[in-house]
Amino acid sequence: MVTSQFKYLFSPFQLGNITLPNRIVSTAHASAFADNGVPGPQLIAYQEEKARGGCGLVICYGSASVHHTSPGVDWGGVELYEDRVIPHLKKAAAAVHRHGSKVISQITHRGRRGVTDMYWEPLLAPSPIPERSHRETPHQMEKEQIDEIVGAYGQAALRLKKGDFDGVDILIGYGHLPEQFLSPFSNKRTDEYGGSLENRMRFILEVIDSVRDMVGDEFVVGIRVSGDEKIEGGLTQEDQKEIIKRLAATGKIDYINVVGGTTENVMAQTEAVPSMWYPTGLWVHYAAEIKQMVDVPVMAVGRITDPLQAEWILSEGQADLVAMTRALIADPQMPNKARAGRLDDIRPCIGSNQGCVGRLFHGKTVTCIHNPVIGREEELAEVKSATEQKKVVVVGGGPAGLEAARVAAERGHRVVLFEKRPALGGQVATYAKASGREDFGAIVLWLESQSRKLGIDMRTGTEATLDSILAEEPDAVVVASGSSPLPPDVPGADTGPVVFVEDVLTQEVDWGDNILVLDQDGHNQGPAVAEHLAEQGRKVEIVSDLFSIGEDIDHFTKPLVYRRLLTRGVTLSPNTAVKEIREDQVVLKNVYSEEERVIDGVSTIVYAGLRKAEDSLYTQLKGRVAQLFLVGDAMAPRKIHDAILEGTRAGRQI
Repeated sequence: MVTSQFKYLFSPFQLGNITLPNRIVSTAHASAFADNGVPGPQLIAYQEEKARGGCGLVICYGSASVHHTSPGVDWGGVELYEDRVIPHLKKAAAAVHRHGSKVISQITHRGRRGVTDMYWEPLLAPSPIPERSHRETPHQMEKEQIDEIVGAYGQAALRLKKGDFDGVDILIGYGHLPEQFLSPFSNKRTDEYGGSLENRMRFILEVIDSVRDMVGDEFVVGIRVSGDEKIEGGLTQEDQKEIIKRLAATGKIDYINVVGGTTENVMAQTEAVPSMWYPTGLWVHYAAEIKQMVDVPVMAVGRITDPLQAEWILSEGQADLVAMTRALIADPQMPNKARAGRLDDIRPCIGSNQGCVGRLFHGKTVTCIHNPVIGREEELAEVKSATEQKKVVVVGGGPAGLEAARVAAERGHRVVLFEKRPALGGQVATYAKASGREDFGAIVLWLESQSRKLGIDMRTGTEATLDSILAEEPDAVVVASGSSPLPPDVPGADTGPVVFVEDVLTQEVDWGDNILVLDQDGHNQGPAVAEHLAEQGRKVEIVSDLFSIGEDIDHFTKPLVYRRLLTRGVTLSPNTAVKEIREDQVVLKNVYSEEERVIDGVSTIVYAGLRKAEDSLYTQLKGRVAQLFLVGDAMAPRKIHDAILEGTRAGRQI
């Protein structure tokens, strides 16, 4: 039964020759799960979990390659240019189909958007113009190469059809080869493929013809295209409207997925996959305008994270389908939960990009910052009920402790949780107090609300001791007692005006007007507290001995972090160490040139750096209880995802 809140979202939809069970779509995105260019067990399980969760249309394999000159190895992606992929496609399609969902794959050639040091062939593009994100000059495609790749698109689509897929999604946007031909920014040709719009459209029209000729009329063929490149000299919104109108007029495409922006440079990339600093639904207006122009079904995209938001988009006639890709990563069960009216049970997507798309640029597989199931579906998708109810004590109400308690209780155990602070959430709750990081608080709110629903006895403001734990007569204890900050190992730190990030974010104190942030963390702590203080009108400089400020922040987020810091007047000083802290001075030193610099009048030094694990209770409890687990920062200080992963594994082992 569908809750009355959803008149449109869970209604069936006819897309070409297939009927979708609902209007929710997971669009194609890279995952890095492929096994040597084919979908293996991990990738198949990842896609199947979305279908099992109720997603109507699963579009797979972002950047799935049609030709060997644009392989997928550097992205851990799927390659569709050899028949060896077909048996694996059949397994992938069957996994999605068994849950009543439909499955489509993207196909593309990245053109100049790539690197050659993985496969030692030159990049190919319409013109020899390097993309600023990858910075390698491509070879200008010859007519024979154009013809070969046009044919490769059709052959790749045919392999999908032979692999029992329901359709194909041709990527035109996001700076890939078709958009490189379309855009005057990247196409400077003077032959029949350059110059006028008619000429610049020739390549994509030939691609669509090639695909349709190979798969026939019954196979779904869609396109993913930008509503506006949003770069100087590129395709404007009016340009794209004309292009899309002409593509729709061919009668050869079954849907149009309208995205926004392109990927020409690192700043543009942040808009292409918008993070928490962009508004929800930011590209929906492009879809709405296109829908008024064409008779082809239109799909909206762009931080659509809430089922009620998706319902509103459909009810207003702005689109026929809604892409909720990262929301489905955060919670693949989101459609089923929404359909049953369990909206508060949906694990929210906070748009941090830290666990999903941001990891790809570090050569890592996709997961979710606070859903440890993602990428581990074979291990963690199913929460099995315990064979015997046990008494469980959890020490610590941060993300690791809350997740351990939640999962243990869901499995049927009786759980008591001790948290010495008045509120739950640990460092995540503290970090959420920083400017622009408020959405991180949703992680804690979800874990806490789920824990309360499960009847966990949560004793906040109560510090656990060996005696109080043993008095509960527990069968199992999970120690998730977190970590505490260590002072910087700098002469004078013990007598200077040194405080920690937690102090600044939780205490209403006048920290003075001249702040130095010493960042030895390399991630978000230092930039977050620097921005927080700069917004209060203080002069802030952030120093780090690493190559850059926020060295370990992912490439999709880092440009925005820099924009936020620099527009607030924060001085960024990488490659810089603090040599000495004096009563009224701080001595800095460049770690390479060893040149020294003295800053006078520093009112406060905020240290974002090393922490120590608080594991004393674990040591005391060893040998005193039947099952004992050490998780999260109490094991070793790391990041949110590590803590939640260890918490969920502990809860499942009891």
